[in-house]
Amino acid sequence: MKNVFQQSAILGLFLLICLGISAQNGVTLPPSGSNMKSVIKQQVGLAWVKISYGSPDVAGREGKIWGQLVPYGTTDFVAQGFGTATEGPWRAGANENTTISFSHDVLVEGEKLAAGTYGLHIIPAEEGPWTLIFSHNSTQWGSYFYTEDEDALRVEVETQEAPFSEYLRFDFPVRNLDEAVAALYWENLQVPFRIQVENVADQYIAQMRKDLQSTAGFTWMGYRGAAAYCLQQGKNLEEALQWAEIALSHPFIGDKNFNTLQTKTELLYALENKEAAEESLMETLAEGTPMQVYQYGSGQAQQEKTEKAVKIFEFAAERDPDTWLSHAGLAAGYRIQGEKAKAIKHYKAAMKTAPDQWKSSLEARIKQVEEAEGR
Repeated sequence: MKNVFQQSAILGLFLLICLGISAQNGVTLPPSGSNMKSVIKQQVGLAWVKISYGSPDVAGREGKIWGQLVPYGTTDFVAQGFGTATEGPWRAGANENTTISFSHDVLVEGEKLAAGTYGLHIIPAEEGPWTLIFSHNSTQWGSYFYTEDEDALRVEVETQEAPFSEYLRFDFPVRNLDEAVAALYWENLQVPFRIQVENVADQYIAQMRKDLQSTAGFTWMGYRGAAAYCLQQGKNLEEALQWAEIALSHPFIGDKNFNTLQTKTELLYALENKEAAEESLMETLAEGTPMQVYQYGSGQAQQEKTEKAVKIFEFAAERDPDTWLSHAGLAAGYRIQGEKAKAIKHYKAAMKTAPDQWKSSLEARIKQVEEAEGR
């Protein structure tokens, strides 16, 4: 084992010399052996996570990677004849530092880590958790000169078995809006660690404010989109209402249409300004096509906002009494009020003139109501 690390140290020193010569002569040398450089990026919320690493292969060393090629615990590189680290971790890859970059502040395994680029090191353990180290020094060659004083964060993680991977690689097996799991894979092992972004909605809203000061701020769609996102998240509703008003009525970019009116209406309901919301609702419905009004009412019904859904369906039936959508809307309204006979009557009326692609859905509705009645 000592000979292996002495050879690695000598090779590392040789490569450093070669790299220096390359810089002077303006040439690029290939990586040592089969240790190709690899990079992977993943978005988590607004944050970008980038991992850059040297990717060695198993190369017939099955069963000799963990605990042998990559020793458990730390390594005394001074005793091996190269470097200054007496308790050096593994570089989590080959050749230069494995680095991990975060464009925004994150949590790693629940611990805060500021935006920036870090050297990523690992202390493997034969039993129990492994230690991940994020070092402020991201420009080392290997871990030969590692010092704990430069640690930004240490976390412990549990390893897991994994399908065989010939090449060391990083991936993101779990990806959600506000968190992801990054993992190192090599041979039959994976080393996963969780990355989270706090207050994702607040970050997006802050970014939207900036966006609206740029090209997005010259269109009603930009303001309406920002207002609708705040409504969806239940955040920043007062400012969102201002954005909705701009989208609707600004003298240069505003556009009075169903979407801008609906966004304003729903924000007024969310802010519990019922009188203004009811007035805005009627204006919204008057602007909508029969399909838009039907879909609006259906959405309210799905959210179990029964009173508002019925009001929308009744408006449609009064304004457009002869359309199949009005009958379908009335049927849905009667259904959620428990008036099943009236619901069936209007579903059947809708069936007479509904487009073919809607008839199977209406038939299913009739069947559901009939079965609920015990027919």
